[in-house]
Amino acid sequence: MNTFNQVKTLLVHTLQLGNRGANLNANSALLGAIPELDSMAVVNIITALEEHFGFCVDDDEISAESFETLGSLVEFVTRKLDGSA
Repeated sequence: MNTFNQVKTLLVHTLQLGNRGANLNANSALLGAIPELDSMAVVNIITALEEHFGFCVDDDEISAESFETLGSLVEFVTRKLDGSA
């Protein structure tokens, strides 16, 4: 499973989006567009990403831009995996 699908699956599962998550694509807005995505959910998503991918996210790495779209979140994860974030 590629990084995009892994991140999407974690997001859908963490936010309990069910069937609504099936239509998410790289351009899908996250913050402000998905009611379930509040500040506590962001923490839960970061924790899920850290556990799944085996990296650590520092507080100063978290930004609204990373959670703007599903694509931007996948880009953030890709940078972390490449060691450039």
